[in-house]
Amino acid sequence: MSTVKVPTPEGSIDAVLETPPGAGPWPGVVVVHDALGVGRDIRGITARVAARGYLTLTPDLYTRGGRTRCVTRVFRELIRRQGRAVDDLLAARDLLATRPDCTGKVGVIGFCMGGGFALVSAPRGFDASAPFYGPLPRHIEDALGGSCPIVGSYGARDPMLWGAGRKLDAALTGLDIEHDVETYPGVGHSFANRLVSGQAAGKLLRVTGMGYDHATSEDAWRRVFAFFDVHLSGGAER
Repeated sequence: MSTVKVPTPEGSIDAVLETPPGAGPWPGVVVVHDALGVGRDIRGITARVAARGYLTLTPDLYTRGGRTRCVTRVFRELIRRQGRAVDDLLAARDLLATRPDCTGKVGVIGFCMGGGFALVSAPRGFDASAPFYGPLPRHIEDALGGSCPIVGSYGARDPMLWGAGRKLDAALTGLDIEHDVETYPGVGHSFANRLVSGQAAGKLLRVTGMGYDHATSEDAWRRVFAFFDVHLSGGAER
């Protein structure tokens, strides 16, 4: 894993880049972090995606001032579907797509806040999008018109996103956008993120409708990689 700079319309931002094993070129994937930023969990996810055969880039949307100063602005730009954070993600996509070790196909994966960005980025030149419990954009049909194929994963016990998976599935069906949206019973928010360590902390998160669930996470990743293998890798398993 290496640290790189991504040129954007408002100066460069930091990002981590993970190169797959073997010889390229490879399809690319932009990973969008959650509200906590680029920490151990997101770095682990970046490595996991790369190990599957994707040139993986995770931009730091908090480069300009850190999480405390940037998080409110970034969320505001997510709601508006425009602004520096959106431009940063499109710049990350362009950096991957133009690298000689990339095939030019680029997908996007995001978690929580990042899942919201994965959704609003889906109509903006990506080839596949995988939101994990991403908040739905306002005026969803207008926001997602012309989207790339989307594979979404939600938890039925998510206290912040009741019914979001069902609403997303209905909207994408109406828009005739290829998709696979699954709402998993018995789990809540952040079921694919290892946000805390320790048994007591994990139990507390689960009581509040949050927390990592290994079996559900693995099934969601299975679906995401199968979907990406078709839409980014041309059907070839990597």
